[in-house]
Amino acid sequence: MTPIARLYQRAPMGMRLGLEPMKEVCARLGHPERELSVVHVAGTNGKGSVSAMVESIAREAGMRTGLYTSPHLCRFAERIRVNAEPIADEALAHALTTALDEGPDLSFFETATLAAMLALRDAKVDVAVLEVGIGGRLDATNVIPCPRAAAITRIAFDHMDLLGHTLLAIAQEKAGISKPGLDLVLGPVSDAVRDAIDETARLHAATTSTASLDLAASEYVRHATIGLAGEHQRDNACVAYVLGRRIGASPDACERGIRDARWPGRLETIETEQGRVLIDAAHNPDGAHSLAAYVSKIEGDKALVFGTLADKAWPEMIDALAPRFAHRVYVAPKGRAATEPEKIAARHSGEIATGVIDAYKRARAAVGKDGLVVAAGSIFLIGELRANLLGLPRDPPIAL
Repeated sequence: MTPIARLYQRAPMGMRLGLEPMKEVCARLGHPERELSVVHVAGTNGKGSVSAMVESIAREAGMRTGLYTSPHLCRFAERIRVNAEPIADEALAHALTTALDEGPDLSFFETATLAAMLALRDAKVDVAVLEVGIGGRLDATNVIPCPRAAAITRIAFDHMDLLGHTLLAIAQEKAGISKPGLDLVLGPVSDAVRDAIDETARLHAATTSTASLDLAASEYVRHATIGLAGEHQRDNACVAYVLGRRIGASPDACERGIRDARWPGRLETIETEQGRVLIDAAHNPDGAHSLAAYVSKIEGDKALVFGTLADKAWPEMIDALAPRFAHRVYVAPKGRAATEPEKIAARHSGEIATGVIDAYKRARAAVGKDGLVVAAGSIFLIGELRANLLGLPRDPPIAL
């Protein structure tokens, strides 16, 4: 059995929060997490984009980089990158095998995180950008000692069953990445959320700074060329700029890194022979509103392909998106229990598709070659569509 197949056997353990299992295995392996110089990025939305920008900045500054994110769009290897490239199959197999053998009781995400730390240590990266999986305080990535720099991007409603049902509770969980002496860089948050983050930071002998109050960063983003689409990326770029400076990158390296950053599946336009496709990983109301704002500025005929997992706040998402589209097609994403497309159609009328590719074909037929098809609602939906459109190999989706 391949290491990937062995790893997927651990999916039934779900999203386990807690640090003790990871701490125990890391100790047995000589603490690989202590050998990494880390940038730690938490948040509800934007943390992947910020991580991608910081990794790009670090490469522009001449550093050998590591990047760990989740979930993957097409192949598991996308989660662990060295100098922007997905980890080689041989190195991935070695790291996964070690993590699986040494941590037989670890969950899927814990095993993946441990494998990433082993792989990035072995790759001798100068800086490892680690995106938090869920929350922060009890996330597997939080076994690291005090990082070189850290940030919290946006705070919004998601994973409430694990993190709490108020923005303040969610913010405090994410602020749990605080370490003594660390100054957390904050994206745009309300005063109440900022107070909640500050309270948690103080308990850990940490402090916070608002990225937009950094004069150099705020002046830069006002007129910056940002590689990632969407006006909301200016907030993310501001956070990334501050983090870049904190790891020693020059202003020029920060500007080039943000300009050249790429993060597939986030307002990504794919040109096909059949026409343009815009895919976006928006999977909660905050992300849906950002997508709606972006799409509202695009003229011409547009069709929406939309589907969500059952535990997502889909009514608010489709309420934000549906008015922007004359044509709507609903589908159940693969991964785990999905929202029934019929329920979505009952709220905002649309066609029901049998699968993602069927949904795309229906949407394309509705707008023709000159129209735009927009796919959103689940990263598993857009991952399947992206792999099909670009002819990419794909590992099974894993929705924990």
